[in-house]
Amino acid sequence: MTFSNVLLGSAALVSIAGVSASANAADAAHGKVVFARCAACHDLNTGRTVLGPSLKGIVGRKSGSMPGYSYSPAMVAKGIAWSPANLDMFIASPTKYVPGTRMPFAGISDAKDRADLIAYLEAAAH
Repeated sequence: MTFSNVLLGSAALVSIAGVSASANAADAAHGKVVFARCAACHDLNTGRTVLGPSLKGIVGRKSGSMPGYSYSPAMVAKGIAWSPANLDMFIASPTKYVPGTRMPFAGISDAKDRADLIAYLEAAAH
C-alpha cells in the first residue's frame, strides 16, 4: 500500500463520516412541526405560563425553576439542568423520567422527532 492510497482511503472515510453526520443531524425546522404537539400547553416565545411552564430558554434551565409556575414536588426535587440528553429522556416518557410529574403527556417515542424538537427548542431560545 502506498502513502497516496492511505491518504485517499482516509479522505474517503472522512467524506463518509461527514455524510453520515449530516444525515443524522437534527432538523430544527421539523422540530417546529413536532412542537405543535406541545404548543397547546407550552409557550415558547413570550415566557408566559399557559397550562404548563414556558419552554423559552428551557435548554440549560434547572428543572422546576420557571418563575410563575407551580411545579410538582417531583419536578422541583429532580434538580437537574435541562440538557439535550435530559430533555430527550423526559420527552420520551415524562412519567418514567420524573415520577410524580403533573405533565399528562405520554411522550414522544420517535428518537428523531425528539432530537428535532430539542434542536428547535435550542434554536428558538435565541
